[in-house]
Amino acid sequence: MDYATFTRTTAERAGLPEETAERIEHATLRTLADRIAGGEAQDLAAQLPGGLQDDLRAPREEAEAFGVDEFVRRVAERGDVGPDEARSGAAAVLTTVREAVTPGEFDDVLSQLPQEYRELVGPMA
Repeated sequence: MDYATFTRTTAERAGLPEETAERIEHATLRTLADRIAGGEAQDLAAQLPGGLQDDLRAPREEAEAFGVDEFVRRVAERGDVGPDEARSGAAAVLTTVREAVTPGEFDDVLSQLPQEYRELVGPMA
């Protein structure tokens, strides 16, 4: 999946303008990089479009432990959007990531997250 398709898919899924969806994409992936181990973030980045890979360059190898509410708060702050847009946008981004990468890679990412994060991804196909 290329960058433009990723952004368009995310925007449609979230019901947001592409410019807003793009900000939320970057905010979501930066926040995900905080939440998962650096090696896993690098593995995920390798399967995403070039315009998104830098967002997954984790500042440290160890994952930070925080829940979904903190995840959404960080996305809202980084994406300069409200909490509702951040939640629906992050869910759209993560669902689009799930479609853009191999199932095994996405499972590896999910394995590092508590069960409560499944609400952001929706049911598995």
